[in-house]
Amino acid sequence: MKALFKKPLATYLFGVFIVVFATGLVLYQIVDNIVILGSVLLTQFIILTLFLMHLYERYIRPIKKATSTIEEIVKGNYRARFHHPSNDSIGLLSTKINSLARNIGEFARHEKMQSEQLSTVIDNTQSGLILVDAKGYIHFVNRKFIHIFGGVPKDYKGHLYYDILENEIIHETVQKTFLYEKNVKEAFTHYKGIDKIYLEIVGAPIFNEKGMLKGAVLVIYDITEMKKLELMRKDFVANVSHELKTPITSIKGFAETLLDGTMDDKEASKEFLGIIYNESERLQLLIEDLLILSRLEKEDFQLVLSEINLKQVVAEVAMLMKHKMDKKKLSLSVNISDEAIIKADKERLKQVIINLLDNAINYTPVNGQIWINGENTKDEVMIEVRDTGIGIAQEALPRIFERFYRVDKARSRDTGGTGLGLAIVKHIVEVHRGDIQISSDLNKGTTVSVTFKKELID
Repeated sequence: MKALFKKPLATYLFGVFIVVFATGLVLYQIVDNIVILGSVLLTQFIILTLFLMHLYERYIRPIKKATSTIEEIVKGNYRARFHHPSNDSIGLLSTKINSLARNIGEFARHEKMQSEQLSTVIDNTQSGLILVDAKGYIHFVNRKFIHIFGGVPKDYKGHLYYDILENEIIHETVQKTFLYEKNVKEAFTHYKGIDKIYLEIVGAPIFNEKGMLKGAVLVIYDITEMKKLELMRKDFVANVSHELKTPITSIKGFAETLLDGTMDDKEASKEFLGIIYNESERLQLLIEDLLILSRLEKEDFQLVLSEINLKQVVAEVAMLMKHKMDKKKLSLSVNISDEAIIKADKERLKQVIINLLDNAINYTPVNGQIWINGENTKDEVMIEVRDTGIGIAQEALPRIFERFYRVDKARSRDTGGTGLGLAIVKHIVEVHRGDIQISSDLNKGTTVSVTFKKELID
């Protein structure tokens, strides 16, 4: 009964009272017995009140609860539910509202998951992304963009692109994208500290469903590595051409001289043939080194691994190089433990030691000394080749492993070097997942240290 005196039922009850009162005024004119009139009016009031309560509980209250539930769903509370026990139209409404809430909730979760996945992909892509609307305001920048240009997202979002971005190429790309309404590609350089970064920017227009221009997305690619590889390729071609040109020119020149009549002079012919032989041998060495590098750099290159005793391999190489060391009266000291055993490609390992020992012999003066030492630890073996040679200037050390780089070009050619030996050594060490270090002092000597892991784990 308390519900009768609460809104909104109290309002309806007051309406019932007005109806009963109006009925009483009408009946008062024709009914003389006040008791009968009061009984009729009381009966009418009770009947109307009971009907009102039934109507309220059966229809009005459930509809109010349904309205409240829908309001919660509209606010984003997809857990809100409306339960009605009967199977009438209100019960059917209850079922439909609850089903709608579940479906919208499921859709919202799916949408949120997709949004998070898309955001994660965009934010972690290796290209910089920036979204500009039709008025030129920046709406989004990803992590790679921040990494390239610095700052934080709030430094860009909500700002006009030409106020916050200083690069004119970016401005031109946005303007051309809006003007021509098609993809625009440009390239520019950007300095991050002292590092020069090569970038490529692609502007793509964004259209709405009516085909109206809505904005533009800019994709910024870091092409620094590609540029470096391109420059390296150009330098490599130029260096190979230069290195091949010298011996070929010598061979051709002296062959022409011999054909022009010098063959009658036995001493000159012998001298010229000796030069032709030496130049052809140098040409052969250069081609062999190029082929070795080519094989090492193939994607399908595989090491032939086996258990190797380092001391035995060094002894084999020393025997091969003994004649060359004896010619220069060089002394070789080897100090390697019998337990220095590693898992490696034997032929490649021999190539490393041959190249390092050959360099030490070539650049060490007569009566000099060479040491090959080995340090054995639990997980690694370090090979050290040290000499008392001419040494290398400190400013040249960072470039010593570059292809065709020579500290002293004239001296290198006199020793028969191709300029590829240390590049091959470094590549072999790297495919073994090892490490190579070099230290040197001018006119005192050079030390090259190579570290191999005992077990090469895939």
